[in-house]
Amino acid sequence: MQTDTILNQGNDILQHEQLWWWVARSGGIVALVLTGLAVIWGLALSTKVMQGTPTPKWLLSLHRWLGGLSVTFTGVHIAALVLDSYVHFGVAEILVPFASEWQPGAVAWGVVSMYLLVAVQLTSTFMKRLPRSWWKRVHMTSWLLFWTGLIHGVTAGTDAAHPVYVGVTGLMTMLIIFLTSYRILASRRRPRRAGVPRADAVPAVQ
Repeated sequence: MQTDTILNQGNDILQHEQLWWWVARSGGIVALVLTGLAVIWGLALSTKVMQGTPTPKWLLSLHRWLGGLSVTFTGVHIAALVLDSYVHFGVAEILVPFASEWQPGAVAWGVVSMYLLVAVQLTSTFMKRLPRSWWKRVHMTSWLLFWTGLIHGVTAGTDAAHPVYVGVTGLMTMLIIFLTSYRILASRRRPRRAGVPRADAVPAVQ
């Protein structure tokens, strides 16, 4: 009898605290942070910030690992939204922009981010089978992926005003802007020798 009482109390607590809504929020935040770190790492590897000696394989592996984890936690975010009863999310709400009745514009940014993430990850997986130019064009959208994910988090996330969230995303945003600007300026100033192609960008998310 006592065990049943404890279990019932535990179920009431989980229901009261909206467990799946918490999982969805935390999964989305972690996915955004991992995506931002992967983009930052990719930009750092593709500029002189990380150049001078041949890039160790473990640095590229860490870059791919960050990208893979961002996909995993995006999956956790989406699965928790479907399982949650606080806001209804079905197949249409997950896959179709503006199909959600709850903050349709904010959710649409998340749907776009999901498609960008899938495109980047799939082209990275099959990189050796794709033309280099195709892969590079698609992969460069990982920079856009961070911004769409950030907008989604700010407009839809209930934790967007939390000081820790603001601090972490603000720091990542500044780093990405700095590294992007540095790379653009460096590429313009660097003389291009005949017969030597400009170094390709290291993937931002793999």
